[in-house]
Amino acid sequence: MTVDLSPVQEYYKDKTIFITGASGFMGKVLLEKLLYSCHSLKEVIIICRPKRGKAPETRLEEMFKLPIFQRIKDERPEMLKRVTIYQGDVTFDQLGLSGESLKHVTENTNIVFHMAATLKLEGNLRDAIDMNLLGTRRALNVAKEMKQLEAFIHLSTAFCNCDQEVMYEKVYEFPHKPEDLMRLAEWMDVKTLDAITPDLLKPHPNTYTYSKRLAELLVRDHYESMPVIIARPSIVSPSAYEPVPGWVDNLNGPTGLMVGAGKGVIRSMLIDTRHLSEVIPVDYAINGLCVIPYQFAKMSERPKDVPVYNITCADHRKMQWGEVIEMSKEIGYRYPMEAGLWYPDGCITTNKLHHNINVLLFHWLPAYLIDFILLLLGQKRFMIRVQNRISVGLEVLQFFTMRAWFFKSDAYSSLWAMLNEADRKNFNMDMDPEETVPMYIESCVQGGRQYLMKESPDSLPRARLQLKL
Repeated sequence: MTVDLSPVQEYYKDKTIFITGASGFMGKVLLEKLLYSCHSLKEVIIICRPKRGKAPETRLEEMFKLPIFQRIKDERPEMLKRVTIYQGDVTFDQLGLSGESLKHVTENTNIVFHMAATLKLEGNLRDAIDMNLLGTRRALNVAKEMKQLEAFIHLSTAFCNCDQEVMYEKVYEFPHKPEDLMRLAEWMDVKTLDAITPDLLKPHPNTYTYSKRLAELLVRDHYESMPVIIARPSIVSPSAYEPVPGWVDNLNGPTGLMVGAGKGVIRSMLIDTRHLSEVIPVDYAINGLCVIPYQFAKMSERPKDVPVYNITCADHRKMQWGEVIEMSKEIGYRYPMEAGLWYPDGCITTNKLHHNINVLLFHWLPAYLIDFILLLLGQKRFMIRVQNRISVGLEVLQFFTMRAWFFKSDAYSSLWAMLNEADRKNFNMDMDPEETVPMYIESCVQGGRQYLMKESPDSLPRARLQLKL
């Protein structure tokens, strides 16, 4: 049976795609989307390292058991056989590939999505350089050997140029050279590197945005000889529609805040409620990534500068943090978490002293008290460890919630504008959907309960009773 293919699907026909970072949040959604919507593709090659004693093949089998792959199992189960997995790691030369696996990748790949990165905003500079900068160089080196390469899409972040008042879709110069930093990380010991990190980072708040900015310069410098493209998503939030509404698998960003507040563990947060929230649903970001190589191939002439896409929400869809928080609270009370530590009604402030007092009284004191009681009962203590993670996470997130951000996203908007009706159904990025913001937040809250906390919808009556008590 012949299937009519849309223009984007036709572009992917018989293509081989290579993905780094396919086991991450966005990587899983990209893999699922390519297999489901670009079903005429030839093969998707992913690399994965062993983890907790599990081989890459075992990790892939477990990944396919996740709810996001259910629609493929139901409708296109044969597509799962088109995934090839190799043991690999961006922290190794040649990405850990060798022999036949390296030969297969370099001889067959048409499109590369380089998504592997360390997202630890509070991580040390050595690790950030090794993963985000050296890892990008290693991926580029492998891509140079690819005989049929049409597009190399490097996933960056919309916040990597935080010293700019307005962030345009271009690569910004920076005094530090990527090669100098890579050499520095090679010969300098970790202790000395940590000591000079605060001075190196300025004006960046953390090693993540700093290393991502340098990686962009590295990618740009390859544009003359390679078809490289830079994509910059803002804060990626749970899916709006697909593969399932509300899908999320990590506590980074707003979801962690929502779950932490819902459990009553986060009691205070520094947020300027007047600023606009900078979030993009993961399916909108992934649909944009899928269309980028198609648009690049359609261009009549190669752009003078490396193409850059700020994957951010349209200005008219952005809401103030204050509105988002109030809406989330109201919906959170309708769909409460099970066994909360405290009533979910924390304090939002811009006053650092007020916040620090709240953190001391409502974060640290209860944590020490609970751990002391657990110690007396001979139970395993965990609250201080949880609070340490929360405090680090909040400190990082607060850099983004206390500032106003202004992005220009014309290139990202142009992706939606160029699609015909069939592709608009397949790769939805509609910034004027029928669904309202409250409906989306409701799916995020339910997704946090179901996919992160593993709390069944059947437990809602009990959770509501606990909340009343």
